[in-house]
Amino acid sequence: MFTLIHRRVEEARQGINPAVICRVPSGWVVLGDVQFLPGYSLLLPDPVVPSLNALTMEQRANFLQDMTVLGDALLEVTGAVRINYEILGNREAALHAHVFPRFAIEPEEQRRKPVWFYDWASAPPLDLKREQQLMRNIAASIQQRQKMEAGRSPSTHPHA
Repeated sequence: MFTLIHRRVEEARQGINPAVICRVPSGWVVLGDVQFLPGYSLLLPDPVVPSLNALTMEQRANFLQDMTVLGDALLEVTGAVRINYEILGNREAALHAHVFPRFAIEPEEQRRKPVWFYDWASAPPLDLKREQQLMRNIAASIQQRQKMEAGRSPSTHPHA
């Protein structure tokens, strides 16, 4: 099965996916097609697999770690108060994670509900020119976190 996720990952590999923020060990971080919540991003695995369950335990750990590193970066650069993580795959039957920054300034009726209650049809589309600085900031934060993790020796890990 060839999905939108497959196409986006192939475009990322070729360097022609303009929404790519950066490469991470498990795949690609991209900005969402709509930005009703500034910084809404996705983690796309490379290679594409049908679901999280199709990965080995090590691959799962890598994907989930990359997902939370993205969340940490979004907290840092967007001023969000929390991050929502969702792995669904109902419409696009390929693994991908939605990572949504949530903000105190969201309308009260929206803030307590899943993001799927927003009106996606009228959401602001991704504006790459407007979002370039945000994309650079997210990438820089992710890269800084990856360097910090790579610099840790096994003896410095709390559970080593």
